This record gives sequence, structure tokens and C-alpha cells, in this order.
Amino acid sequence: MSTVKPAARAGVSLSLKGRALRLLAAREHSRAELERKLAPYEETPGELAKALDELQAKDFISETRVVESVINRRAARLGTARIRHELLNKGLGAEAVATAVSSLKDTELERAREVWRKKFGEPALDAAARGKQMRFLAARGFGADAIRRVVSQAEDD
Repeated sequence: MSTVKPAARAGVSLSLKGRALRLLAAREHSRAELERKLAPYEETPGELAKALDELQAKDFISETRVVESVINRRAARLGTARIRHELLNKGLGAEAVATAVSSLKDTELERAREVWRKKFGEPALDAAARGKQMRFLAARGFGADAIRRVVSQAEDD
């Protein structure tokens, strides 16, 4: 069974705009992500920038939607630091990232509690287990203060 798509078999290649729309149909992408993914397909200099300018003018590419999408998908499982890192890797503007991060900081403690509850559910019995719980939350991008409060509060219950 062949894995080549029908259009490729017929010798028809997608335009840059078509490729971008296919990527955008799957999930929101920032302009920088699209540039990185589509650069190998650019045949003439400036062609990719022109296609992305057109898509951005028609609001197919939106920095705000990318931020909202990442927050909606990741906030329930990850801390502010990890989400901030992911947003920066997508090539989003510093101002948009800062705004998103400030809104996430308000809920970080509650999100850390929920992640801890799903993974562990009961207080650590010794220092090694407490360290494991703290490292788990830290790896998810939660701040030290939130981690300390979640783990110590679990022991107080």
C-alpha cells in the first residue's frame, strides 16, 4: 500500500499557501512556525513571506489565537514556566507571552494542586517521596512557591 498522497502521485504539488492552510487546519500556528515548516518548499525568495502576508491579512494567522490555543491545551497539565517556554518557542511576541503568563500566574497554585492530586493523591511518607513529588511538579513548570505550598499542604491535611 502506497503512502504517497494522490496529488503527489499525479505530479501536482501544493502551493505554499495550500501547505500553510493544511497546517492551519490541524491547529493554530504562529507565523514563525509556518516560516520554519514551509521554508524548504520555497522556490523563489520572498514567495513564502508574500503567502504568509496574505494569510495574515485574511486573519488565518493570529498570534492571539495561538496563545489561547496553547493555554487551553496545556494549562491544566503544565505550570506557567513551561507554558511560557512553549509560547516563546513558537516565536510569539514578548508582549503577548507576558500577558498570557500574567493571567496564568493567578491560577498556578490551583492547577498545581490538581496535577499533584491526579498523580499522587496522598501526602508523601518520607523525604524521598516528598522530593519526588516536588521534582514532578517542577518538571511540569510550576513555580517553587506553588510546589512548596502544594506538597506541604498535602502533609498538613
